[in-house]
Amino acid sequence: MDMIQIPQEIIHFFNEDGQLKSWPAKRRKKLHAIAYLAEKFEDGREYSEKEVNQLLNEWHTFEDAALLRRELFENRRLNRTVDGSAYWKEQK
Repeated sequence: MDMIQIPQEIIHFFNEDGQLKSWPAKRRKKLHAIAYLAEKFEDGREYSEKEVNQLLNEWHTFEDAALLRRELFENRRLNRTVDGSAYWKEQK
């Protein structure tokens, strides 16, 4: 699996396994973290909310998949249906 490189300015937010271990306070750093997490989703594949949470739980350690799911959606990294039952990443 291709992994995008973690930007140096947020490297301390990640553990040695590439998992996000804390959520940055500054917006710029959050956007870098969101971009990193967005790369874990396949373009064009539809995910249930449960699948999104499972994938996010693999890539962070602070147990707040809901926060990350919202951030991915609000920052237009993932789209979702109105009821939140399906999520997808637009194809590049």
